[in-house]
Amino acid sequence: MNAPDSQVTQSLIGQSVRRREDGRFLTGRGQYTDDIVLPRQTYAYFLRSPYAHAKIASINTAAAAEAEGVLAIFTGEHFRAVGGLPCGWLINSLDGSPMKEPKHPILADGKVRYVGDQVALVVAETYAQAKAAAALIEVDYQELTPVVDTAKAASIASAVHDEAPGNICYTWGCGDKATTDAAMAKAAHVTRLEFRNNRLIPNAIEPRGANASYNAGDESYTLYTTSQNPHVARLLMCAFVLGIPEHKVRVVAPDVGGGFGSKIFLYAEETALTWASKQVGRPIKWTADRSEAFLSDAHGRDHATVAELGLDAQGKFLAMRVHTTANLGAYLSTFASSVPTILYATLLAGQYTTPAIYAEVTGVFTNTAPVDAYRGAGRPEATYVVERLVETAAKEMGIDPAELRRRNFIRSFPYATPVGLTYDVGDYDATLDAVQDLADVKGFAARRAISEAKGLKRGLGYSTYIEACGLAPSNIAGALGARAGLFEAGEVRVHPTGKVTIFTGSHSHGQGHETTFAQVVAAKLGIPIEDVDIQHGDTGKVLFGMGTYGSRSLSVGGTAIVKAVDKVIAKGKKIAAHLLEAADTDIEFENGLFKVAGTDRSVPFASVSLTAYVPHNYPLDKLEPGLNENAFYDPTNFTYPAGSYVCEVEVDPATGQVRVDRFSAVDDFGNIVNPMIVEGQVQGGIAQGIGQALLEHGIYDPDSGQLLSGSYMDYAMPRADDLPSFQIRNAKGTPCSHNPLGVKGCGEAGAIGSPPAVINAICDALGLKDIAMPATPHTVWQAIQAAR
Repeated sequence: MNAPDSQVTQSLIGQSVRRREDGRFLTGRGQYTDDIVLPRQTYAYFLRSPYAHAKIASINTAAAAEAEGVLAIFTGEHFRAVGGLPCGWLINSLDGSPMKEPKHPILADGKVRYVGDQVALVVAETYAQAKAAAALIEVDYQELTPVVDTAKAASIASAVHDEAPGNICYTWGCGDKATTDAAMAKAAHVTRLEFRNNRLIPNAIEPRGANASYNAGDESYTLYTTSQNPHVARLLMCAFVLGIPEHKVRVVAPDVGGGFGSKIFLYAEETALTWASKQVGRPIKWTADRSEAFLSDAHGRDHATVAELGLDAQGKFLAMRVHTTANLGAYLSTFASSVPTILYATLLAGQYTTPAIYAEVTGVFTNTAPVDAYRGAGRPEATYVVERLVETAAKEMGIDPAELRRRNFIRSFPYATPVGLTYDVGDYDATLDAVQDLADVKGFAARRAISEAKGLKRGLGYSTYIEACGLAPSNIAGALGARAGLFEAGEVRVHPTGKVTIFTGSHSHGQGHETTFAQVVAAKLGIPIEDVDIQHGDTGKVLFGMGTYGSRSLSVGGTAIVKAVDKVIAKGKKIAAHLLEAADTDIEFENGLFKVAGTDRSVPFASVSLTAYVPHNYPLDKLEPGLNENAFYDPTNFTYPAGSYVCEVEVDPATGQVRVDRFSAVDDFGNIVNPMIVEGQVQGGIAQGIGQALLEHGIYDPDSGQLLSGSYMDYAMPRADDLPSFQIRNAKGTPCSHNPLGVKGCGEAGAIGSPPAVINAICDALGLKDIAMPATPHTVWQAIQAAR
């Protein structure tokens, strides 16, 4: 066998290799959950509550049960014997008491708590028959007063759950309150802002869906579902809800068309279908339509915050004090409790040396859809607080915003923040310098003059963000309340011909794992990338895994794979030593060749892999046949990507219309495996961040609790003509110090850093202290009139 072209394999890391998976997507060969049709397939329709808050006096299913094609109808009483959907993170209040965890029933039992709450499940031969039958179900609702407003939820007498007095789930704190209060009292200047972080609705291109089947022969279940983490879905469903032995359940997440966090969680629908498939004795399939998705997918953000930043006379930060009320919705979703606490307040240091920080968060229940992780998950909310305060403080004190940031940057690493994290590496001056050059900040005054001549207002806004991602490590997460480990698993299966199959617990739903992971493995083994196959998303194939979220795939999942590859190489050295008649300690491996150090004697990787499966070629008393290895990886710290963004906007004061004219981003993601994929991730994140800043808002009617922005007619997402041509650069980077690839997460950065940059630019253009998100033309026009 010929040795591989070392130039090809060595050049894989850091190259913009085209995404291997795109061929099947672009030619319609992808297989999504809704594409799967099983023998004797049946279909499900969920009857949902039209009321935000009501008692269920009775449910009459008699007429529906007699409708054509109907096989079964299930209501809340059928699920009383099973558990509720679990929350995966325990948060304790300041007084030490655990958070309130009311049962999250599979189907509403006795009460509905938001518009879209599941009331009944109809199973029929066709979807149309199931939907028609659901219309015949008679439900007697007794309406109750809904709780909707985030800021006022704790003061409304109506109780979402009797177990949660005042609608409070927890009141949690982070940092040193006494030290912070003392520092604030001594501050020469205090900047104070009060604002809302608007509710967002995920809207992945593929809606949620599930197809569950039961095999009576071996009493096993198979669930096809749109999930970002099939192993976690199986664990939660089996251990906490249905009580099915885990080894009897296979969960498969095939191609998934986007998630943005909304497909991390265990939902009622897939759980109900799994249980019902045994009762019906046939597979049951459900796919949400877009209206269902608006109502029932977990939403994001929705904070009401009062924040203060104390500075000395020279602009040095002394203290930050933050009080946030976080809307958790009607029930605790899988990670809902952690997002506005552990993933939010621990990032309030930003890139700065603020010596004292205290944050207090009150999580409240409301009669709205559950709120959980959405791209960035707590980090965008924290960055918005920090960067709006810093920009506003600079304007109030007459200091250039970039200069104020530089006066307070962290420059010595590792750096322990006052809110519990330790940043390992960083170079914040470098990214700020680079983005100022990229954005041509020096030319801004001339561009502003041109805009003024046209009767338009031009503004420039900064945002310098940091995020903790690569979610893990388990010991830290466990100490903070996580009820599961956050490690990752990888398996390397080398075939006799030298081809390699990788099984990863990470899940790809648009991130390009089939390309990036293959680049890493091919480079490590010195083989062509075409010889590496990536398998994911199937609990029946993959050893284990905690899934994809929190920008953890490459830093955690990729490292697990690298550790398994290292084991393969170590065993390969022993086999090569036998073939080359040398000591295994003298064997080196580089560019696909095992060679004896200091000599020209070598054997290629494929020869070693073949020998591993031909036992007579090496001593069985020393090595067992085969060349398969697996590994788990649990990092010692998060990774800390950081960056600097500059946004320029033009505002028409006559209409309030905002146009993002220029957007420049420089990010430090450590080492880069595939720059093209990284840039695509940043572009997508910035687009979502601009969408939040200018357009998107999940709005509930305060009196009825109806979702007013429940379709694309009312919920505006950014289109191509809402976005500029982004200028994106990767900084030289400070490689992560604690994973072998030196990589940091990149998938959420754009959504984290962009919203405050946009709002800072609008405030700069109009000379305003603050403006609410989303800064729609109406909102901006009203702010202009109020300022006059």
